[in-house]
Amino acid sequence: MPSVAYLYDPLFLEHDRPGHPEHAGRLRAVMRLLRERNMSDALRPLSFAAATFAQLTAVHAPAYVARVQALSQRGGGALNPDTYLSAASFDAAALAAGACIAAAQAVMSGAACRAFALVRPPGHHAFADHGEGFCLFNNAAFAAKSALGDLDAAEDYAWSPAALRSQRDARPERVMIVDFDVHHGNGTQAIFYDDPRVLFLSIHEYGFIYPGSGASDEQGRGQGRGLTINVPLPPQTGDFGYALVFDQIVAPAALRFRPDLIVVSAGFDAHWRDPLAHMCVSLAGFARMMRVLCELSEALCGGRMVVVLEGGYDLEALSFGVLNTLRIMQGNLSEVEDPIGPSPVDEAPVEELIAAFAHMHGLE
Repeated sequence: MPSVAYLYDPLFLEHDRPGHPEHAGRLRAVMRLLRERNMSDALRPLSFAAATFAQLTAVHAPAYVARVQALSQRGGGALNPDTYLSAASFDAAALAAGACIAAAQAVMSGAACRAFALVRPPGHHAFADHGEGFCLFNNAAFAAKSALGDLDAAEDYAWSPAALRSQRDARPERVMIVDFDVHHGNGTQAIFYDDPRVLFLSIHEYGFIYPGSGASDEQGRGQGRGLTINVPLPPQTGDFGYALVFDQIVAPAALRFRPDLIVVSAGFDAHWRDPLAHMCVSLAGFARMMRVLCELSEALCGGRMVVVLEGGYDLEALSFGVLNTLRIMQGNLSEVEDPIGPSPVDEAPVEELIAAFAHMHGLE
């Protein structure tokens, strides 16, 4: 059974605004279910520290980091109409970034085979110079850049010399980021748009939904041309459509790119009961996605995988999505809990669309 670690801190709950969709109750519900299922006994908790200013500015513009810090120190405020800060938000976001750095270091050093960063605020809508879409700092980017060595010039992280040497020896040349949150990971895409070391693949609802980006012709720039793969799907795409995407696009793209590490931006808001989207995925559908990703990590990366929590706004779907993901990461492929059941709405037909996307990227 793979060694699976998790990273969590109660400070993540201090970033909160009651009534906002991205509230502390989301992560409380997740942790409550994990305790009820005694998952903490089967997982290894990892210690971690907040990302330093130097580490934060290896991903984000110094002026933006300073702005987030100043707004928090003044008691909070708003970056834009949908992205808030409380007095604790800077500390929580810096700690979330630090958790993702530590997760990548643990996986790359062999201290854990796989790790799940149970963090908030979420991150995949955070650009280098601004945050939006509920996101402050880009957590998945910190995991990828830490593994690639891009944070080495920043202040030395609290990690043993032997572990640092091992992490350097195991440094990947290529990282694949798979984002199955229902909203396009626009911030992550922008950060790696011209980076030839990173394959970014986003599967998302497309149309009249935030953020409106992620069209299929957004494919990277310069040396990164062809290394951004967007799979924009119509409303009511469900388990069958997502299975086709993973079989016809995600798996072939991974086998062609041959990443040394897989980072997953895991949002559970494509669930059919989520209030902020219009898809038809069930908990069983999410479990299948994670099985494919774990199989790819075994085949290509020695099992190395970092999962980062993103969205999901139906608390039951989110909590069971995380529970099932952790079980699958442990190698338990059969114990999937789905108390909600399948979508009551018929799925949109997407076979021809997905085949066209596969052809566009040379993945037939």
